Amino acid sequence: MFKTKTAKGAGTQARILDAALRLFRTNGFEQTTVRDIAEAAGLSLGAAYHYFPGKDAIVLAYYAQVHDEHARRTTAAFGAGGRLRERLGAAFHAKFDILADDRPLMGALLRYTGDPTHPLSFLGPRTRGLQLCSIGVFAEAVAAERLSADLRVLTPLTLWALHMGLLLYFLYDDSPHQKRTRRLTDGALDLFVRALTLARLPLLRPVTRSVARLLDEAGLLPDEAGIEQARIDAMAEEE
Repeated sequence: MFKTKTAKGAGTQARILDAALRLFRTNGFEQTTVRDIAEAAGLSLGAAYHYFPGKDAIVLAYYAQVHDEHARRTTAAFGAGGRLRERLGAAFHAKFDILADDRPLMGALLRYTGDPTHPLSFLGPRTRGLQLCSIGVFAEAVAAERLSADLRVLTPLTLWALHMGLLLYFLYDDSPHQKRTRRLTDGALDLFVRALTLARLPLLRPVTRSVARLLDEAGLLPDEAGIEQARIDAMAEEE
């Protein structure tokens, strides 16, 4: 995506993104063209391409927008204090609130996750920075907890993976206001907090070390430095 340094350019980018999301939500992602988006934003096709080289770039900007809003809401919630269970509940439910009107759009984009080389894959290399930033949100949620070095990196990753799984269920949940997802999330978080209490026991320290080593060998365990660097990079892009 083209990075503008002017307020006018940033406003134009936001107008294009807003127009694209309106069309994606009403007409569908596949049915919407960049020309449609440019017309809805009151721009020429060339001007739209100046800011976004295609729909993929617009979607990546949408992903970033969702993360930024999630980070904003969770930072405010975490600042209010509360127990771990309350902080985790705020983090999970905030994401559902943000995506409440975008389930069809997220469902349309889900198919790209099966292709790790696709730029829109939720789990692909092009979105790795956002993945790490999202893990960082859960690292912030448990920052005040007394955890061993292994649990300090395992816990945010586990929470992120749990939230990704629940988001998938959320997309398929046809209950009113996705109440089943909300109940499932609350139950899962209750169990998670209990499991974390057990994982802190010295008796289980060899187990957590083994799990951390296994995930690290598989290339799945991000380190704290990587998460922090992703956060810094994301902040730099916003400036």
